[in-house]
Amino acid sequence: MPIKAYHKLVRDRIPEIIEADGKTCVCETLSDEDYITLLDKKLNEELAEYQESKSLEELADLLEVMQEVVKARGWTLEELEQVRADKAAKRGGFEKKILLREVLEN
Repeated sequence: MPIKAYHKLVRDRIPEIIEADGKTCVCETLSDEDYITLLDKKLNEELAEYQESKSLEELADLLEVMQEVVKARGWTLEELEQVRADKAAKRGGFEKKILLREVLEN
């Protein structure tokens, strides 16, 4: 029986889905430090997948991982939203679609 190695963070139900398909998987529970490291790696993976597909599903995956990063680092989603809102109030959002081309020194 061939073995396929992954060494990647997966969603909680993936092992049961694999086993329901008649396969056996080997998993482990990560330390907090390893979890954060692999979450950051997963964030990059999901961003790359979204950049390639531009799909809403991949954007949802990116948001899911971002929410887990927030929790794993000891923050709350409310704190994240407050930081986002404060920054938008001070510097604006992106609704006006402004492209800054250059700045001339006076």
